[in-house]
Amino acid sequence: MDEARMETGEGADLWVFGYGSLMWRPGFPFRERHAARVRGYHRSLCVYSHVHRGTPERPGLVLGLDRGGSCRGVAFRVDVAHAQETIAYLRAREQATAVYLERRLATRLADGRLVTALTYVVDRAHLQYAGRLDHEETLHIVRGGVGQSGANPDYVLSTAVHLVELGVHDPHLARLAAALAEEASRTPAVIAPATASRAG
Repeated sequence: MDEARMETGEGADLWVFGYGSLMWRPGFPFRERHAARVRGYHRSLCVYSHVHRGTPERPGLVLGLDRGGSCRGVAFRVDVAHAQETIAYLRAREQATAVYLERRLATRLADGRLVTALTYVVDRAHLQYAGRLDHEETLHIVRGGVGQSGANPDYVLSTAVHLVELGVHDPHLARLAAALAEEASRTPAVIAPATASRAG
């Protein structure tokens, strides 16, 4: 753990661990990007989304780090000069409804280094904690979710693609993504008539 403390000491660069959309859309400048793993938590579609991928009336589902197991994702090294603005950005992005708890976890990089990385784990006491849902219920919720950051199916499909690129096999997410992709392929394109009004 000495190296982990050294990496996050006073004046040190900031490490951030991403396991969902942060992997492919971090939104902050970084110096390094590495495949990485944290232990004690696993990736799960266990958070009802009321902002980014759904609404309070029709929630979507987004990923959280839930207790148990381990999770492979991506660690970003942020220059110390950008550390505070990055933390502020992440808090605004991840804490819109305070469903996540900010944590600094021991994170093993693919090259063997051990660092302490900032990440967000789900608050099981929060009303938006969905827990473990079965496949059909998960599919139903994701299918209808749309929020400020777009459609819920796009979020799931993009995350699944990037996990494959990392060499990570997540059977639950892969099954869900396959079902969503199949549905999308069977949905005919809707073309509006030329005379239709463009008014919203």
